[in-house]
Amino acid sequence: MSFLTKFQPLFIILSALIGIIAGKTSSFLERYSGNFIEIFLMLMLFFIFLNVEIKEITASFSDLRFSLSALIINFIITPLFTFKLAKLFLAGQIDLQIGFIMLIVTPCTDWYLIFTGIAKGNVLLGASILPLNLILQIILLPVYLMLFMGTEISFEISKIIHSILLVLIVPLITANTVKMIVNKINWKKHLDKLLKKSDDIQFILLCTAIISMFASQGKLLLDNIILFIKLLPLLLIFFVFIFCFSFFAGKLLKLPFKNIISLIFTTSARNSPVSLAIAVVTFPLQPVVSLVLVMGPLIELPILAINSIILKQMGKNK
Repeated sequence: MSFLTKFQPLFIILSALIGIIAGKTSSFLERYSGNFIEIFLMLMLFFIFLNVEIKEITASFSDLRFSLSALIINFIITPLFTFKLAKLFLAGQIDLQIGFIMLIVTPCTDWYLIFTGIAKGNVLLGASILPLNLILQIILLPVYLMLFMGTEISFEISKIIHSILLVLIVPLITANTVKMIVNKINWKKHLDKLLKKSDDIQFILLCTAIISMFASQGKLLLDNIILFIKLLPLLLIFFVFIFCFSFFAGKLLKLPFKNIISLIFTTSARNSPVSLAIAVVTFPLQPVVSLVLVMGPLIELPILAINSIILKQMGKNK
């Protein structure tokens, strides 16, 4: 595990603080840093897609009990539970509801594997469902927004499709084009060297996006620090619920404990970078939506770290 990976939560917090300080001390950065958020996120997604082989989707069905339970929890149970939480705790706060829903309905495609490994879960099984999770969340995110928030927000479906095409499809096509060219000119060994550093590169790009976000929106955050306090109990409720639900679902399905660990992290970790990339384009005049998506990992990552310790200890006692 690299130094950056080991201290991800700390670096995310530091990035937010650096952004706030930069925005407070430089009017230039406060005014223009927001223009770079989308660029950094698209570069980060490019490196994510370099690591993802879409043709490997079929591998996710090597264990149907695991894959079907993960898909049902991620794309049916979680969205319904999230909508109820948002309506119950964030009634009348539309931007917060949008941000919270976008944060929770998108399963993670990167750091959940790190925590699965720390907890001694089945990393290969967890990785096998990654491409399918990625494709389904891209397709279903507009559907969830229309179903859950369509009567309370006005946005054109064409606009969110445009944002998906811009911030997701462009990096996807670019990454696959690069891989195709690399294979043709026999530079695969050079690409493999780059991919070994890909996780760190992705995280650095995420941190630069967070710095840009907080530099441009730091004043809004400081004026709305109550957002973090409102998010904390909701995310705690979600993570406790999903941990218990996935654990008992795995037990009911008689999955090996290593696979239960994989199921828990596959259904717990959220994909805030992808949601943030879409929100920046789709809701440019509603910065609170993006702030929620930046704040999410500040709460999520420490919880996932605690979960990995608990599950690792439970595995030792088996």
